[in-house]
Amino acid sequence: MLDAVLRRGETLEQAEGAATRKLHTGEDKALARAIVSEALRWLGDFDALIDSATKKRLADDVKVRSVLRLMLAQALRLNTPPHAVIATGLPLLSGGPRRLAHGVFSALIKRELTLPDAPSLPERAQERWGDRAAEIAPGLADPPELDLRLKDPASTAEQAVAMGGVSLAPGHIRLPRGTSVEKLPGFADGNWWVQDLAAQLPAHLLGDGEGRHALDLCAAPGGKTMQLAAQGWNVTALDISKRRLGLLKDNLKRTELKASPVRADAAKWEPKHLYDAILLDAPCTATGTCRRHPDVLHRIGGAQIEEMTSLQIMLIERAAEWLKPGGQLIYAVCSLEPEEGEEQARRIAEEHGLKLVPVTEDELPDGIEPSEEGHVRTHPGMLPDQGGVDGFFIARFEKG
Repeated sequence: MLDAVLRRGETLEQAEGAATRKLHTGEDKALARAIVSEALRWLGDFDALIDSATKKRLADDVKVRSVLRLMLAQALRLNTPPHAVIATGLPLLSGGPRRLAHGVFSALIKRELTLPDAPSLPERAQERWGDRAAEIAPGLADPPELDLRLKDPASTAEQAVAMGGVSLAPGHIRLPRGTSVEKLPGFADGNWWVQDLAAQLPAHLLGDGEGRHALDLCAAPGGKTMQLAAQGWNVTALDISKRRLGLLKDNLKRTELKASPVRADAAKWEPKHLYDAILLDAPCTATGTCRRHPDVLHRIGGAQIEEMTSLQIMLIERAAEWLKPGGQLIYAVCSLEPEEGEEQARRIAEEHGLKLVPVTEDELPDGIEPSEEGHVRTHPGMLPDQGGVDGFFIARFEKG
């Protein structure tokens, strides 16, 4: 899994299936995923430790370095006893590398190591995110907690007590990570769905629908579709993926919310009418999800950003055509890259006849403030005392 991400540029999800197919239990697969996730989250810091214990620097892609990264992830992040780490790590190697790994790991463990408070970001992430990198890094130290979105925000206080969680905004509940979703009260009744707090903001900024027509563009797996439906919008949910649209339909069935799923390519699809509101949560590099998907820290570079921005431009052009005069467009990406956020917002205002509608502070949860331009920019280092949020860029526009 580690090799697939670092050498082949695969996502952790893509790598996981093939790599864990011989594991027989869900617990074993989850453990393998956790080990690799922590290795990726703290990769720079583990490499620095490894380099401090070798006379000659190991190549970045040599197998013994990868195995040592995994061993350190278990020992320093998952609190696995050293003897168990050695027993499971060394069989991944043979011959001389096994002796080398044993010697390096043993030498490091004898130092009674501690990691810094925040992981060291890869150099290219520091270059891309600039001054914000120092603010973002502390939010990546641990995997995120579990966020829920309630179908009925009026029941927030009651359901937070029932679940033993905390609420950071109406309709939101946060629970400790590792919580079993299916066992929570209200799951079978469809009272809520899993959705990060930052991901709840785009639909929230459209307000009450009062039966008006909204298009959720790139809608699957359906969190924002359900949120819009719960807010009283008549929702068309468009997505090109049959599998992901199936998840959306399952979610609608469980929550008993109504929407009209449509499987189509947005580049070719034509609506039967114009919309009062369009929510474009555009495909993106997803670097804002690095708390839960640390592979993006190491996979994403200029080529991926350029590919995504081109796709976003096409979708923005289509969405602008489908919007009624006076209608609102929410543009959102779970990305930390300015090319996908602020620069796209400027393009929308300059090229498509849409006027920015600034987001106000009273529309946002405590601790999240709009930018001077009236956009919303969240990142993993925000709300540190409450467990952080994903990185999102959100801008709201109105068609003249």
